[in-house]
Amino acid sequence: MRFRVLELKRISASRPGKGARVAGTPPSARDTSRTRRAPARRPTMKDIARRAGVSESAVSFALNDRPGVSEVTRDRVRRVAEQLGWRPSTAARALSGEGAATVGLVVARPAGTLGVDSFFLQLISGVQEVLSERQLGLLFQVVEDVEAECAVYRRWWAEHRVDGVLVVDPRSDDPRPALLDELGLPGVVIGGVPQEGHSGLSTVWADDAGAMASVVGRLHALGHQRIVHIAGLPGLAHTERRIRSLRAEAERLGLTEARSVTTDYSDAEGAAVTRGVLSGDAPPTALVYDNDVMAVAGIAAATGLGFSVPADVSIVAWEDSALCRLVEPWLAALSRDTVSFGRTAARELTALLDGGPARTVQAPLPELIQRQSMGPVRSGD
Repeated sequence: MRFRVLELKRISASRPGKGARVAGTPPSARDTSRTRRAPARRPTMKDIARRAGVSESAVSFALNDRPGVSEVTRDRVRRVAEQLGWRPSTAARALSGEGAATVGLVVARPAGTLGVDSFFLQLISGVQEVLSERQLGLLFQVVEDVEAECAVYRRWWAEHRVDGVLVVDPRSDDPRPALLDELGLPGVVIGGVPQEGHSGLSTVWADDAGAMASVVGRLHALGHQRIVHIAGLPGLAHTERRIRSLRAEAERLGLTEARSVTTDYSDAEGAAVTRGVLSGDAPPTALVYDNDVMAVAGIAAATGLGFSVPADVSIVAWEDSALCRLVEPWLAALSRDTVSFGRTAARELTALLDGGPARTVQAPLPELIQRQSMGPVRSGD
């Protein structure tokens, strides 16, 4: 095989002089360096010192509220800093040990289940409201399991990335509180039980056991005996509390056919479990789902099998959302102000960052909203 070499000829051996135009080149593409706007320069402590007529060390003392300068100088420096639009460097604050102006949130769940989970979307909305007021950032990460979550905490601590963390999905046997104690990293456990012996951890929790008891009691009053709880991830503290509460209420009320089945919170597993339990010889007359997504999938699965809701089977969702009112029939659901739940958790964390003591805060008991998907058991069932 032969290759032909093409000779590239130079159009001009000399560089064009100032103001010369290269043939075929539009004016807009000739010399962009002269028209490109330089990036804005951030004001520095040196700029403040020059404008205020003081030393840089005096500026540092004044802006960090340290002794060493008079109140007159402190006021002048702060006024000049405000005029120049100066803000503290997060990186510099981290290196000096003064904080990162950021809090962290790690979720150890399958990433595919988060995008449709209204609870987390509303929770983060509430958290962000409070953080914005304090000009704090939120560093968010999704990981596969708690071991990976602990590794993230260690890295964030070593790199001074966050000042504190919000901990979700507490486990029955949870290594995270002890790790945060070891690192000295303040945190708020959302949805957990009161933390004994963890001075740097606050807790914001909801009475899942009481909420489940209210649902079971109402279903029992409507004549339901066969109740299946289609639960979330096994091992989560709130999942275990709901399961235990169902068992306790079933024993108290004499319900011999009440049980729980765990899932990954997804619509796919919610539908699959629904089809499974309804295909038995004595199908349940009531289904309680741990989130709205699974409950909506459950209605579709039940009707696909020929069941009428609520004539043949009543359906209740744990989390109320707009989704519960976009299906037919409308879903009965446990309602709570999840945005307020997030605000409360963020406020407890900022209180810890301000040097306050660890606290335990209980959210109001969720209210059962009885809608069209929940009704009395049919005669003969």
